[in-house]
Amino acid sequence: MHKKVLMLIFLILLIFLSTSSTMAEQITLKFMGWEASPLETNSIKTGLNEFMTANPDIKVEYTPVPFDEFHSKLLTMMAGNSAPDVFFLASAFYRDFAARNVLVDLTDKVDSQIGIDNFIPSSQTKMLVNNKIYGVSSCTVSPVLFYNKNLFDKANLSYPPADPAKMWNWDKFVDVAKKLTIKSGKRTQQFGVFGFQNFWWTTVLSNGASVFTDDYSKITLQEPAAQEALQKIVDLRKKDGVAPAGNFLENSGMNTAQMLQTGKVAMVVDGSWALQELAKMDFPIGVAPLPKLKDTITTGQAHLHAIWKGSKHKEAAWKLVKFLSSSKYQTNLVKVGLWMPNRKAMYTPEGIKKWYNPKVHPANFKALTDYFLNAKLEPSVIAPQEAWDVLTTEELEKIWYANQPVKEVTESMQDRINNLLNQ
Repeated sequence: MHKKVLMLIFLILLIFLSTSSTMAEQITLKFMGWEASPLETNSIKTGLNEFMTANPDIKVEYTPVPFDEFHSKLLTMMAGNSAPDVFFLASAFYRDFAARNVLVDLTDKVDSQIGIDNFIPSSQTKMLVNNKIYGVSSCTVSPVLFYNKNLFDKANLSYPPADPAKMWNWDKFVDVAKKLTIKSGKRTQQFGVFGFQNFWWTTVLSNGASVFTDDYSKITLQEPAAQEALQKIVDLRKKDGVAPAGNFLENSGMNTAQMLQTGKVAMVVDGSWALQELAKMDFPIGVAPLPKLKDTITTGQAHLHAIWKGSKHKEAAWKLVKFLSSSKYQTNLVKVGLWMPNRKAMYTPEGIKKWYNPKVHPANFKALTDYFLNAKLEPSVIAPQEAWDVLTTEELEKIWYANQPVKEVTESMQDRINNLLNQ
């Protein structure tokens, strides 16, 4: 009896010491991101639980911060030596942070453990800064054309083709938008389309033009093909009468998904992430490529995951970053319509089967997969952040909101934007 008691005490002590040792060895990683939607935050937390189950020696504490204050808060935390180990970085801010020498160089780890060639082209270009990698792409998102099928049916119109090779040209698109625009006297009850001004660069690229020179040293919106594309967007409102004023969204008190649902507009240009919200609304939606001028084109971008250079747990942080870029982690967020994959393997027939969700993705959605796979990189990713901000929120708003001529604005902005590009 005495021996059994001693043996029991010994086993309890052994378990206690083993548990204490495990707890003592556990690393806590601080991870900071922002909340695009509550669903995204819940999906992130679900994924982190999977990661911690597979890595019991690592505990991850996730903190979502409002996007508008995220990057300034992160810089403040870095200056105070209290930054998180791992964090989101918006693609437009990524190069600025890399230039500040605050990110861990992940080039060797990506090359040896993931392989940059496994990412789609836009994600590869996004990640590379002077042939170095300081952040790993999370996913991809792209502008697309969403439409309310009920409104097309009511107007007895065919849906836009999902196959990029068969998508309407601009004139055909405008003709359909006119048929979907309903007026009552001087008041428009239903607009044909909304949103091109929010993704104006896609129309510029579709017309064979560019936003900047290849080396991003000069702006090129003053070129005739770029001016023509911008004028096409203006004409949707001022000439064709199929699009509302630029401040329509703010004045309506609704987002684009709600405008589509309520029949305020028949078609909207929005990021592919909007599918997550649209799929939960009680009306049939369709998704199509953007109409083309010369080429059928969209652009891709998305946030990256990076590691703070001051982290004391760089190896554990890398394990987390590697997991966050994995196909397994992406799949759940793609299934709900929030993300699109950034791995080439997820665009193969077998890969698509793993994330395609008929409850979320419209029946014709598979025809769009190459559209995302071959998306061009959004110009904001490479351009200096200040130059892009001034271009979009100051200069081009003279066109969208102040009704100034395209030619006048694009020609007068050159010196200002070029100076910012070369600071």
